[in-house]
This record gives sequence, C-alpha cells and structure tokens, in this order.
Amino acid sequence: MRLSVKHLVVDRGARRIVDDLSFAVEAGEALVLVGPNGAGKTTVIRTVAGLIGVAGGSIALEGGDAERELPAQAHYIGHLNALKPSLTVEENLRFWAAYLGGGAVDGAAIDAALLAFDLEPLAMIPAGYLSAGQKRRACLARLIATPRPLWLLDEPTVSLDAASVALLAKQVGQHVAGGGLVLAATHIPLGLASERRLEIGMRSAAA
Repeated sequence: MRLSVKHLVVDRGARRIVDDLSFAVEAGEALVLVGPNGAGKTTVIRTVAGLIGVAGGSIALEGGDAERELPAQAHYIGHLNALKPSLTVEENLRFWAAYLGGGAVDGAAIDAALLAFDLEPLAMIPAGYLSAGQKRRACLARLIATPRPLWLLDEPTVSLDAASVALLAKQVGQHVAGGGLVLAATHIPLGLASERRLEIGMRSAAA
C-alpha cells in the first residue's frame, strides 16, 4: 500500500497555500511534515483527509480498497478532540467505532483502545470531566478502536505529558510495524525508526 501525492496545489480563497507538492508514504512508514507556522502542514493533512478540495494534482491510496474512497480508509486526528462531553470515555469510543465502522462495534477493540492509552480507570467518566490531556488520549484511542490503514495526525501530541507521548509513540510504532501508514505534523519527535521528515513551505518533491 502507498499514499501517493503528486503535484498538489491547494488554494484558500485568493491565497495559494500549497504549490506543486509531491511525496509518497509507503506501507510501514511514518512521514512527518515539518515547517514554520503557516507553512501549510495542517492544510496538507486536511486535504489528504478529504476535508479541503484540491486546485490541482492528485492524491491516491495505491493498493487500498478500490471500493472505498481514501477518507474512508483513514483516521484523521485534528486539533479538536471531537468528544461528546455527556458521554463517558467508553461511550465516546463506542460512538466513534459505530460511526467509523458502519455500525459495527468490536468490544475487544474497545478494550484494546482503552488499554493502549491508559484509559481503563477513566472508562466510565463523562468526557466533560476530563483534563485536557485525558481528553486528548480519549480522542487518540479511536485509532485503535476502529483499525484503518492510514493515520493522518495533525499535532497529535497537543496537551499530552511525556508519559502520554510515549503511549502515542508506541501505538504509532506498532501501526507502522504492521504495515500501516502515518502522515503527521508534530513539533515533538516520536523517535520512530521508520520516521521520515519532509520540509514544506517551499516547493518540495520527495517520492
């Protein structure tokens, strides 16, 4: 499987944010976008996720499910945690598992997600009572609750302490070790052996 982005052009209003950007992410690899604020890292990830339209170029998940569009084969984690405050941590995970999995909920996967991000003691607590870091971990846990091959992570370490960053790094490492793909923008190195970095904010081409 391979994420292929070729000659990507993205405009926001009258401003060109991304111009002629090409790169690829292979199965078993994590690509980290780096660059100054405003360079377009978030725009690139949101565009790959299908949340922003392209003005030119192409995005394809080669070797993926031909019957499903790319966004349906990806997890997107953005700046917002997308948790319902009145639902418990477990209920939020079950909601997202049902939504992302077409109605199906795997109880074992929910348990694995809670364990992966040290959320078992918080499972029955409404999300509205959680700290910022706990909310972030609850958000990230849906990566495990509903497996998808491509992870799109935009500043996933926001609000996380060092121990929680280590939990995330472990899950990302296991995902790529199993042949998954990761496209991320983060200011905190995750220390992955398969991590590759791509500078954006200027014309770039990396295949």
